[in-house]
Amino acid sequence: MKFYRIYIELTNVCGLSCSFCPTKELPSKEMDLEFFELVIQQAKHYTKEIACHVVGDPLTQSNLHAYLDIIHKYGMKSMLTTSGYFLKKHSYDTLFHPCVKQINISLNSFNKNDTSLTFEQYMTPVLALCNAKLEQKEDLFINLRVWNLDEMMSERDFNETLFSALSETFNVALSLDTIYVERPKSIRLASKILMHFDNYFEWPSLKNQNYGDGTCQGLQSHIAILASGKVVPCCLDCDGIMELGDLHESTLEEVVTSKRASSILNGFKEGKAVEELCQKCSYKDRFN
Repeated sequence: MKFYRIYIELTNVCGLSCSFCPTKELPSKEMDLEFFELVIQQAKHYTKEIACHVVGDPLTQSNLHAYLDIIHKYGMKSMLTTSGYFLKKHSYDTLFHPCVKQINISLNSFNKNDTSLTFEQYMTPVLALCNAKLEQKEDLFINLRVWNLDEMMSERDFNETLFSALSETFNVALSLDTIYVERPKSIRLASKILMHFDNYFEWPSLKNQNYGDGTCQGLQSHIAILASGKVVPCCLDCDGIMELGDLHESTLEEVVTSKRASSILNGFKEGKAVEELCQKCSYKDRFN
C-alpha cells in the first residue's frame, strides 16, 4: 500500500477563527519531535511526501525547522499550508528548507477573520516571500489559494482588491469577470508561483445532511495523522471521528491494514461510503 502523501498534523492550533473552517472540538495539541520522528520512520515506507497540517497551521510552531530537518533526514519532501499570518515568525532558511516542495497560502483567510491587520500589512510578507523565492531562485512552488469563487458566498469585493495587488506585483493582467466566468483552476503569476482557484466547501460533520454513497481519495491517495497520534482515513476528519488507530499504541502498518480501514477502502472502490461521516460529506462529490 502506497500513498501520494500523508498528512501529519504538527499542531491542531491555527491561531485564527476563519468562518469557513469547522470549530475545533479536540483540545489544543502539538506533536512532540520525538514522536514525530517515530511517525516519519514508519511513514517513509508508505509515501515520499508529508503535508504538515490537517486543520492546524504548521507556521504557528516556533520550532518548525526541527520538524523539517526530520523530514529531510529521511529523504522525504514536505508541503506547508498556512493562512499567511505567521510568515514573519520564520526565516527564509526555514520556509525554503530543502525538503519543502510547496507552500500553500490561503489568501481568503484574511477577510474571514476579525483582525486588526490591514490588507497591506497582511499581504506584505506574502509578497515578500514570493519575491525572495524568485530572487534566490528557490525551486519550490508557492501556491496562492483563492478558494472563494462561490456565488452564494461571493467575495468579489475582496478579490477585486486582491487581484489588483497581485496584478501590480507580478505584472500580470487578472480580470475578475473573466475568472468568475471561465473558472480556471490556476493562473501562473511567475516561475512556480501560482494562483489556485476553487469554491468554499462544506466540512464533513455528523450534523450534515446525508449525501449518500460515492467514492473518495481517503485511504487511496492519502491518510492523515492527527497531532494526538490518531490515524484517520481522510484529511478532512479533523476531529478523529473515523479513528483507525493510535500510533502511540499501534504501528502504522497495523492501522492501515485494520478491519475498519479495509472496509472503508473496499467500499470506496465499489462506490460505497460505509462510514456515517463519509455519507455526510459533500466533498466526495468532486470525485464522483
